[in-house]
Amino acid sequence: MAIKTMSQPKKKLGKEDVLFQTTPIEEERIITSLRASTWDEFYGQPNTKKSLSIAIQAAKKRKEPLEHILLYGPPGLGKTTLAHLIASQMGVNVRITSGPAIERAGDLASILTNLAPHDILFIDEIHRLNKVVEETLYPAMEDFALDIVIGKGPSARTLRLDLPPVTIIGATTRAGLLSSPMRDRFGVIERLSFYTHEDLEKIIDRAAKKLGVSISTKAKKELAIRSRGTPRIALRLLKRSRDIAEVEETKEITDDIIAKALSLLGIDEAGTDASDRRLLATIIEKYNGGPIGIETLAAALSEDIDTVEGILEPYLMQLGFLKRTPRGRFVTQSAYKHLGKTPPKHLKE
Repeated sequence: MAIKTMSQPKKKLGKEDVLFQTTPIEEERIITSLRASTWDEFYGQPNTKKSLSIAIQAAKKRKEPLEHILLYGPPGLGKTTLAHLIASQMGVNVRITSGPAIERAGDLASILTNLAPHDILFIDEIHRLNKVVEETLYPAMEDFALDIVIGKGPSARTLRLDLPPVTIIGATTRAGLLSSPMRDRFGVIERLSFYTHEDLEKIIDRAAKKLGVSISTKAKKELAIRSRGTPRIALRLLKRSRDIAEVEETKEITDDIIAKALSLLGIDEAGTDASDRRLLATIIEKYNGGPIGIETLAAALSEDIDTVEGILEPYLMQLGFLKRTPRGRFVTQSAYKHLGKTPPKHLKE
């Protein structure tokens, strides 16, 4: 669905104006436009794209609503973007909400009854749905109907509301927290994985063009390496680099500009930030490299367990800096070397 914005009178730029000058409304439009708007602009996730394309084509040929879809994986990999692209490919509208936002069954009924046939309801963080709301959603997904209880006690009665045939797209970063009945009601289940450096370079290049900035090949590669395999982080780093380029009034984002942005954000050559390094240093300095339980580690870092497990640990494990075992968390020899510390004898080759 297109976002309408008020038109602004065009201003003639003089030679003294920098390349990146925009009005506030134009800037907001540019930032929101960084999301891929067509299927071809969505780089990466080839298997997921192929599977979804087949499901979309089949549904359109049968003139039926798309099967319910579950997208899961780490945050920032494009689950919301995919929901918009699926709606665009189907030629229908998409309604965006989240699990915590639907507090009562009546809220769900209000949303679903206002959808047109074949429309899409995207529920982000679907694993955080209230249990009562989740059970109300079951007949909506299977029979396109809602069972609403009216009244209380002996006078209570059930009212069944017929719903238009719609598609539910659920997104979650914690698929393991979904109940089996909920998970089984999705016809298409796709896991999004981290992106390759090549795909991230394409995403950065496309975003730079939309932002109206020039970026060198070396700078693109450097950003891709430091982005933790996540487009959201790549775009955030690109915007911070653009800010520095604008302040310095240079017409191109170079590797020097990238180095300044990454230094400002505390991101090193492996893509780890201060929080990542603090986790590794805590295990090494206070617990001799491990093992350490998750509760103890979270308390030592003054972080909640979900933050440690869902945000900090996945990338460190991907780099090979951290191991999860039944005994607890271990720091690897690579992590010692990365922090410039001498690994203990039992880790030395």
